[in-house]
Amino acid sequence: MSEMIWPGLSGKAALVTGASSGLGAHFAQVLAGQGVNVTLAARRAGKLAALADRIAIAGGTADAIDLDVADPGSVRTALNGRLFDIVINNAGTTTSKPALEHRAGDIDAIIDTNLKGAFHVSQTAAAAMIEAGQGGSIINVASILGKRVASHVSAYAASKAGLVQLTRSLALEWARHGIRVNALCPGYIETDLNRDFFATDAGKALIKRVPQRRLGQAADLEGPLFLLASDLGRFMTGSEIVADGGHLVTSI
Repeated sequence: MSEMIWPGLSGKAALVTGASSGLGAHFAQVLAGQGVNVTLAARRAGKLAALADRIAIAGGTADAIDLDVADPGSVRTALNGRLFDIVINNAGTTTSKPALEHRAGDIDAIIDTNLKGAFHVSQTAAAAMIEAGQGGSIINVASILGKRVASHVSAYAASKAGLVQLTRSLALEWARHGIRVNALCPGYIETDLNRDFFATDAGKALIKRVPQRRLGQAADLEGPLFLLASDLGRFMTGSEIVADGGHLVTSI
């Protein structure tokens, strides 16, 4: 899908947080393939450097910055003097355990990264856009767990529900500045981190509950990502795009 030329992307500057692996790395590569100048942001400098090299070899443009979204000071320092047209708030973390076993540190890490981190990055990036007198597109990578619940992920689900509501609120505030804020809500997407689990009996049983009877692939999110980032989505703000193989519409 990324071979298609999407209007209004070439020459733009994009920030992708959580870009050292998984969906963040994929998003960075496909955006670069559209002629976007990508800034890779995460805490793992070595992985970012390797990804930037791969993007350059493929003919794209990318630079890397050390960024911990859970640290407001790190956000301010890393983004100081930088102006982006597109911001992908992808950095995230989770834990899977019963709510009674969640420790304060577990909850803090999840909320600080998934919700507060997206707020700090969005706030800093939007301030630069407004000061420059230009608009932009902010895309918050949420989850279907921000719109429904599952066992053992209470803090994660709460953080993603908060991110969906944050998306709506920022969209309302910043629309007059030409800044669009939307959420991408994936279902279960196969990555290196979960591939082994989905090969187990428990993982296979979960896949059977998805109406399409399959896991999503990172490529399945390219269309929604490009729509929200490109000129084709110019009248969309405060929206949530769900890409989950029909999981949200399953019966109870």
